[in-house]
This record gives sequence, structure tokens and C-alpha cells, in this order.
Amino acid sequence: MAAMPGTILLVDDDPHIRQLLVFAFGKAGLQTIEAGDGEDALAQVARHGPDLVILDINMPRMDGLEVCRRLRATSDVPIFFLSSRDDEIDRVLGIELGGDDYVVKPFSPREVVARAMAILRRTGARGASAAAPAETVAVLRHGLLSLDPESWTAQWHGREVSLTVTEFTILRTLLAGPTRIFSRDQIIDRLRGPGFALTDRTIDSHVRNLRRKFAEAGGCDLVETRAGIGYRLGACSGAAAPG
Repeated sequence: MAAMPGTILLVDDDPHIRQLLVFAFGKAGLQTIEAGDGEDALAQVARHGPDLVILDINMPRMDGLEVCRRLRATSDVPIFFLSSRDDEIDRVLGIELGGDDYVVKPFSPREVVARAMAILRRTGARGASAAAPAETVAVLRHGLLSLDPESWTAQWHGREVSLTVTEFTILRTLLAGPTRIFSRDQIIDRLRGPGFALTDRTIDSHVRNLRRKFAEAGGCDLVETRAGIGYRLGACSGAAAPG
């Protein structure tokens, strides 16, 4: 049973936090479903197919990181972590497991809604521009790499590579200027807009994920690192990349 576009699964063992977010997303015109623990979250994803999962890390029995691991084995649904700890290791680990965003408790409900809406807009689910007519976007190509912005799919030499929303957006940003070097700050601005609390290390984690996934498909020259500056798209020829 597929959910309506713009449906968000809220996973937290604290019912007061879920109630707060249900109210905030309701005001934004988005539907929500709830889960109070990790096992229920997996069942709700299988049952409803939400467009976004907002996932507490610190839950009893099965924590959010384990839920993320299990979801990523079968699904590319965007995952937005909540945590009561501001440890950078938690942020980086969450991103490396396939999370798209991260916010620390106590949080502003308006900020959570704004970040969630940004993710939904990038995936084509109902967001601020839902009423706008759809436009056909050409498949983007560079060497053996191709990105289809319509279906949010990536391929290397005809082989599909499964990416998270944030990984796809970073790669599309680099592909838009294949000879340009993008600083980490510029990539952050493209992902969230100025002022959001992403860090250089989380961008590095996303890039490591991209390299690993494409290397498994034979793409060893996907992204080049320019020390002290940032990243740019590699030749995408299948040869080993510098840096």
C-alpha cells in the first residue's frame, strides 16, 4: 500500500516529540505516520512506503542506526536522523550508513520541517513547488556516468548505482560543472541553502560513500579531491583517480 506523496514516518520512542512533529508537519500540509520503536518503524516502511523517515537514534531494543542499516539493505527512502547527543561521531556514522540529514535535540520544529521539505522537493514528493507543472529534464552524462534527474537514478556504464538523496544531489552538483572545483561550503549551500548546520566532515562522508559505491561498479575515477580546496568531478573513464 503506497502512501500519498509527502508522507513522513516519524520514529521516536518519546510520544511527546512525535506529537510535536505531527502538529508541525500538519501545519505544513504534510501527512505523517508514527512508530514508537525500530521494529515498528521497519514494519511501517514496508506497509506504507513513506517519502521520508525521521528517525531517532537513541531508542531501546533497536536504535536508529540499526534501523538505518536494515532500511538501506532494501530501500533508498531518505532518512533524517534525530539525536539527543551532539557527538560528531554520531553524525558521521549516521551519514556513512546512508542518512541524508541530522539534527540534535532539543530542536526547532520549524527547522525540522524546513529540512524535510528540502529533501522532499529534491525527490519530487509534495513540497513547496508541488503545484508547478513537471518539466522533462534530460539525462546528464559525463564519461561512463549518467544521471537521470527525472527518476533520481544513477548509472555507471549502464549499471545502476543506488544512491541516497544527498549523494545524488552532490553528484548532480559536480556534474553541472565538470571542470569546476567546488568547495565544501559551496556543496553545503547547494544541498541545504546557507546557514544549515552541515559540516565539512559530513560532506567528506557522503563523498566517501559515493566513491565506494561507484568503485564497486568499476568507477574508480568518479570524484577528485583538490587538497585544501574541495572536490570536482573526475574523468569518469574507469581509470584510477588521483587523490
